Order: sequence, then C-alpha cells, then structure tokens
Amino acid sequence: MKEEKKKMGRPTDNPKVDSLNVRLDREASDILRKYAKKYNITRTESARIGIKKLKEDL
Repeated sequence: MKEEKKKMGRPTDNPKVDSLNVRLDREASDILRKYAKKYNITRTESARIGIKKLKEDL
C-alpha cells in the first residue's frame, strides 16, 4: 500500500503554482512598499493586486 504524501503549508482554495522573480527600479519598489504598508499586506500580495488590475486593459 502506498503512503500518501502529507501536504505542506496551509490549505487554500487558490494554490500558487507559478513563481516570478522580478527586479524593480527604485520608484516601483517604493510604490509597492508604500501600498503594502498602507493596506497592511505583503509586497507579494500588493504585486498580485497590481497584476490583476492589468486585466482591465486586456
């Protein structure tokens, strides 16, 4: 009988399957940091919100 692998981390309805490494200029980094601080979220979540706003232009 095969053992089931135990999943790591918290369960989620929206798994994060892709990774992105990006280099930001100072202005973009400051905007991201200030947004994250204002809304008490991570810079990563701030970036996700920004990316989703791009959908409006599609």
